Amino acid sequence: MKGTHLGEFEELVLLTVGILNGNAYGITVMDEIETHTGRSASVSTIHATLHRLEKKGFIESFTGGASATRGGRSKRFYKINQAGQRALEKVREQRESMWKLMPKTSI
Repeated sequence: MKGTHLGEFEELVLLTVGILNGNAYGITVMDEIETHTGRSASVSTIHATLHRLEKKGFIESFTGGASATRGGRSKRFYKINQAGQRALEKVREQRESMWKLMPKTSI
């Protein structure tokens, strides 16, 4: 595994791949992120992040069947693996631990 640090956007993409449970490809990841966060990202940004997460060893890709609507080309799908699941759990634990330290203020 190259690196284990997850950036904020990488975390969003990895979580989305996990949510999509084997049905994640560039467009579906992009749409899910926008639907649930209101944040838009280009498909090229999504693809670059998916590639980076795969290089880090957090997701795996596989090729789906070719379709006529895509000119005979296949879609590349992504799924989260155990390392990716552990990385998300670690990030969640770190965030929850830090939030517990946040003082209650009356602003």
